[in-house]
Amino acid sequence: MTMLWNTLAIALREIRRNLTRSFLTVLGIIIGVAAVITMVTLGQGTTQMVKSQISNLGSNLIMLRPGSGFGPRSSSAGVPNFTIKDATAVGDQVPGIAAVAPVRTMTLSTIYFENARSTSITGSTSDYFSINKWTLAEGRLFGDVDYRSAKAVAVIGATVRRELFGNANPIGQKIRIGKTSVEVIGLLAAKGQMGMGDQDDTIIIPLSSLQRRLLGRTSARDITQIVISAEDDTDSNVIIAAITSLMRERRNLQPNENDNFFVMDTRQIAETLSSSTAMMTTLLAAVAGVSLLVGGIGIMNIMLVSVTERTREIGIRMAIGARAREVLLQFLVEAITLSSIGGVVGILLALGLCYGLAQLIQVPFMFNTKINFIAFLFSAAVGILFGFTPARRAAKLNPIDALRHE
Repeated sequence: MTMLWNTLAIALREIRRNLTRSFLTVLGIIIGVAAVITMVTLGQGTTQMVKSQISNLGSNLIMLRPGSGFGPRSSSAGVPNFTIKDATAVGDQVPGIAAVAPVRTMTLSTIYFENARSTSITGSTSDYFSINKWTLAEGRLFGDVDYRSAKAVAVIGATVRRELFGNANPIGQKIRIGKTSVEVIGLLAAKGQMGMGDQDDTIIIPLSSLQRRLLGRTSARDITQIVISAEDDTDSNVIIAAITSLMRERRNLQPNENDNFFVMDTRQIAETLSSSTAMMTTLLAAVAGVSLLVGGIGIMNIMLVSVTERTREIGIRMAIGARAREVLLQFLVEAITLSSIGGVVGILLALGLCYGLAQLIQVPFMFNTKINFIAFLFSAAVGILFGFTPARRAAKLNPIDALRHE
């Protein structure tokens, strides 16, 4: 043990003797460790943010829509919408359903005195709030009485409140949606941004009010979406299969016809997005890990130079009794010390980068002790791997030839 401490002291002395060269030598290790930890940490924070945003969409949420899917390549042209009876049938005939809400959405101009803007208008039932995890900040939500009487009331999101009312209290105020005057009875708590847009830029009114007052007519097939909340501890795949079977029957689809609707489970979306994010994080970390190999090559190069520069010193040590394995240990400890110092500095740099970038891109800062420890061990392993060849070369020097070296 004493020999090992003496060897470490000699290694630190040699590193201090050439500080600039030592810093440049471990720079690749520092960059590699910092890059790997930063990529993994931010990737984990992004994954957590995705899961949180999906969770904010609703409780065990399943969405039923007409057409072939989301995105620019989806198609709903010529595909019939749903009816309120479809939503009722899902709630009555599919087991494992906690709540169902028919939804009709449209975009209309909203006006409050001189403030005007286009806003997404959602018509639904009172169950829509619980299914989508909307909580109230002020006022009240509309209920069954408001729905049955098609009352001209609305609950608005935080963005609508800010853009139309500023700092004023919106409760009890009248806004114009299209050509209809509507009373604001509630303000929703903010949910924030997510991939599909601003969740708080919304106005929610009773579906009956939207049909009669804004559309000016009541159409049997005007439901653009049905949102469904599954009971806890239920298999979403079973529920989706039951919904699919029911909708095919209600939409009179033949066995050889494709579905003209699609069912989306937010739990599956969360798992898919998390898996994709984790895969991308692993790929980026692997690319960043190349810097560690480059740093290891730099260490090997400098250690070979060091062996050449200290050949006479090695010869003197061997002449006075140092064994080959002691010389090998000395140079190997120097390489490991260099790479370990680089690993520690890289970890400290990564923590600063992760915290700053997490604040900048607004993802959770998730300190992972395990990945930091693994990165440090890997940096030390790089020192062993790339330091062994120079150390072995030093140990194999002939003492006589080494003493003659100039």
